[in-house]
Amino acid sequence: MGVDERKRDGMKYRLADAMKICMKSSPVEKITVKEIVGECGTTRQTFYRNFQDKYDLINWYFDRILLESFRYMGEGETIYEGLVNKFRYIEQEKLFFKAAFRTDEQNCLKEHDFQLILDFYRKRIEEKTKAPVPSHLQFLLEMYCQGSVYMTVRWLLENKEQTPEELAGNLIDAMPRQLAEAFEKIGLV
Repeated sequence: MGVDERKRDGMKYRLADAMKICMKSSPVEKITVKEIVGECGTTRQTFYRNFQDKYDLINWYFDRILLESFRYMGEGETIYEGLVNKFRYIEQEKLFFKAAFRTDEQNCLKEHDFQLILDFYRKRIEEKTKAPVPSHLQFLLEMYCQGSVYMTVRWLLENKEQTPEELAGNLIDAMPRQLAEAFEKIGLV
């Protein structure tokens, strides 16, 4: 995350850092706004000026680190290279991801992750083809992204002994044939 962004959104990052500290000792669903602001040294009013609730805070921070992971992912020439870059970055924020993915309550992070990943892939396809994603390919892409999120969450929560390279390779191998062919045609796999 850039220095300018941290400066501009300083209080939001402070609240996110406080949330990460709280996550070390409590599951997300048990953490209260009172605990977050206490850890941060600020007020509930300041919290609610920045976020609707703790899940809004989690989603905001998740957006920041996920977008950062997509920046790493975008540095890869292929989807495999991008996934490896992303998973290496996720390992750096593993505590946050593990704690955040454990909850299935409102503003579910898994659905949020799915939407961001789906949009990322759709944009890559549309940039390369200069056309909207056809409906049959959209279906395959949605199915693939759902499975990708599920397997990433399992990798994090179940402490799978897979390297980022192995996980990325498995996700590439699991890609539906027509989707893999479309990605291959535009040089993404």
